[in-house]
Amino acid sequence: MRLADLLCGLTLVIDLGMARRPGSSLSAGLVATAFARVLDLPAPQVADVHHTALLRHVGCTAFAHETALLLGVDDRRVNEAGARTDFSDVRDIITTFLPGISGGQGVAHRLRLAAATVRAGPVIDRDGHRADCEVAAQMAARLGLGPGVAAALSQMFEWWNGRGGPLGLAREDILLTTRVTHVAATASLFHGLGGTEAALGALERRSGTILDPDLVAEFHDYGPPLLAEAAEADPGPALLDAEPGPVRVLTPAGLAEAVRAFGDLVDLKTPYLHGHATMVADLAHRAGTRLGLPEAADGRLRTAGWAHDLGRIGIASGVWDRPGPLREGEREQVRLHAYYGERLLRRCPPLADVAALVGAHHERCDAGGYHRGLGAAQISPAARVLAAADELVALRSDRPHRPAFEPDQAAALLREHVREGALDAEAAGAVLACVGQDGGARTAWPAGLTDRQVQVLRLVCEGLTNRQIAARLGVSPRTAEHHVQDVYTKIGVSTRAAAAMFAMRHPALAPAL
Repeated sequence: MRLADLLCGLTLVIDLGMARRPGSSLSAGLVATAFARVLDLPAPQVADVHHTALLRHVGCTAFAHETALLLGVDDRRVNEAGARTDFSDVRDIITTFLPGISGGQGVAHRLRLAAATVRAGPVIDRDGHRADCEVAAQMAARLGLGPGVAAALSQMFEWWNGRGGPLGLAREDILLTTRVTHVAATASLFHGLGGTEAALGALERRSGTILDPDLVAEFHDYGPPLLAEAAEADPGPALLDAEPGPVRVLTPAGLAEAVRAFGDLVDLKTPYLHGHATMVADLAHRAGTRLGLPEAADGRLRTAGWAHDLGRIGIASGVWDRPGPLREGEREQVRLHAYYGERLLRRCPPLADVAALVGAHHERCDAGGYHRGLGAAQISPAARVLAAADELVALRSDRPHRPAFEPDQAAALLREHVREGALDAEAAGAVLACVGQDGGARTAWPAGLTDRQVQVLRLVCEGLTNRQIAARLGVSPRTAEHHVQDVYTKIGVSTRAAAAMFAMRHPALAPAL
């Protein structure tokens, strides 16, 4: 199985998180790959440009929770407007970014957002870009793309003039892979918005500040036909044809890790979801195995568990983080996430066979679920197991409107939903039978973490500040800060989002169900 086949589908997750048209990442990949070849870069560097362009925004969920809190708007709207804004030009911030994040609301709202942007801007520049870059580099590693792509992705917010971040690199200290990708992807974005003139104008305005001026000049000479060709192409097949050799092939284990990585990426949308996909996948697989389901034996049920909430990325973080009842419009948005997930997977050939499971994970036997409102006869046994596993994991996890239920309370609620006709009795019984069945003593925590450090890591992943962690642990804020830094040092990260990705890769760090 080619990695390119998988990325053609899963980059749609990135487009959804960026509020961009489907296929935008593929178009950027086409333009960047062609531009790298025009520049006569060595074949390995062309391959790095190809994958860097595809995954340029793969860290888009890393700071979504914090962005929504700091600005009080849809994080996806911030991503979309931010991609169009020249942040080296204050006028463009005023005329592009602020109107873009305001959603067409009035002057008073826009003034409030302007004040919030002034306050939050330095935090987003410093912490947001660092988190985005760290998560993107981790994703490249988990996809097996090598150090060149990981390094290039870690520099995607660096500027030619040295005023970017998170490292403040300038000029040739920024990798050529990053600089080529930045020029080509910017041109691709603006070509989609306004054609060749808009693309070249956007490059010219950023030349010498954000973008390498020599590469901008090269693109001005050679780029227009590349943009036109990419715009006319069917991006999926065209990208497969354009993939630099040697073709990267995924093993079954590599495919599993890639799907799990994207599940973890989506779970970064809010601290309340960290590790959710992995726990659901594990529990659904064990319950399906207990029932002898073929979808468990061949791995489809576990894969569906990792992928079941991919559609969440298309919903604003503020909806998932709301501490009270959802408004009607927000409930409609939530119902869409199962639809989004199914559609994404149907366009991803290696995962199309689990799309129906993902689309049905919120269906209920009494026809009271979504997104189709199916009845019991239309819901497969595997989908019933996935639904029960998803519900139990949710009940045992903190949510913005309630704390986690204790194990006996969660089990009682699951059985109540069976009695009410919503959940299948056999599926729920298998899920409950699997909880606590693993046995076996843990020999050591990952990365040499101590019990105390695991406790701290879990609190960090919940999104708590150092002061809040101190209150939970009964220590001073300074001591809590030392604990957090010790944990970061051991696991090799420097941001909450990257720490959460580490925790999600190690199921032993998840609280017991």
